[in-house]
Amino acid sequence: MAKKLLHITNGTSLTNYLNELDIVGEKLTWQEMLCEGPTLATIDNNHFLSLRTSFLKDYYDIDLDVNEIKKELNKLNDLDNYTEIVLWFEYDLFCHINMLAVISLIKQKKTRLPIYLVCSGRIRGEKNLKALPELTAEQLLKHYKNKVKLNPEDIQLATTLWGIYCGKDHNLLKPFIVKRSSFIYLNNCLKAHLQRFPDYKSGLNALERNILSIIKNNTVKSMHHLLGYAINYQGYYGYTDLQFHRIIDKLNIFFSVTTKGLELNRKGHEALLGTYNFSLQLNNNMVFGGVNKLDYQFNKKQNKLIKTIADGH
Repeated sequence: MAKKLLHITNGTSLTNYLNELDIVGEKLTWQEMLCEGPTLATIDNNHFLSLRTSFLKDYYDIDLDVNEIKKELNKLNDLDNYTEIVLWFEYDLFCHINMLAVISLIKQKKTRLPIYLVCSGRIRGEKNLKALPELTAEQLLKHYKNKVKLNPEDIQLATTLWGIYCGKDHNLLKPFIVKRSSFIYLNNCLKAHLQRFPDYKSGLNALERNILSIIKNNTVKSMHHLLGYAINYQGYYGYTDLQFHRIIDKLNIFFSVTTKGLELNRKGHEALLGTYNFSLQLNNNMVFGGVNKLDYQFNKKQNKLIKTIADGH
């Protein structure tokens, strides 16, 4: 019997790329950013879509096309039509949170189909980590040929992590940072996630601190210049320009725009030194799954999240 493949991609650009390369199979395009905003363990329902619709509109002025989302998700209701599923997701946190959700959703469908993963990142001879659409046709086809079959332990791991992410205690993710699996970039992504919470000294998370450090250590001529720096030097986060626009806008209390470019003000220098906790002034009340960012702070010494004390700043 001929193979009937269902490819689940991380976005429209990759779906188009796979079509250009005539990669055979049905394509389901996953168009979400579940690394930010409220989530639920059970995905394929109207309550979940309502939560996501409200979040994306309130925080990013994005009108979620619910009918398009449902149309794509409906492809998972006919899994008997396929012989295997191929996931196409990248090395970063943005992709990995989406991937965990997708695997959990597939498991909720109670299918026994084999699931494979194509994941980009390190490329021999290349200095920087690469996203899937950045690969040459030859590189992408090689990745596809070498796709990894997920074993039952991998699938259970993804489902467990998604449940924790949707819950209230993200310290439960810590033991999985050192766990081996077929997800070779997962450990780095889990570390990066915990560092999205405010540092207990400065009130800045890793991304916010990195942006202020860029201003301090480089000649940044404009906001657009800063955006480029932030995107290119973000490590394992995989954030989009839309997300960075919001972060930079929140950070404007820490720098000034002059004729020479961007310069840290006194608060900016104090934040980098950790002499004062600025989390309340920054007031970046982003939600990560089941937890509000401001409810916890990351303690580097203890290497864990600690509950925020309301008047402890």
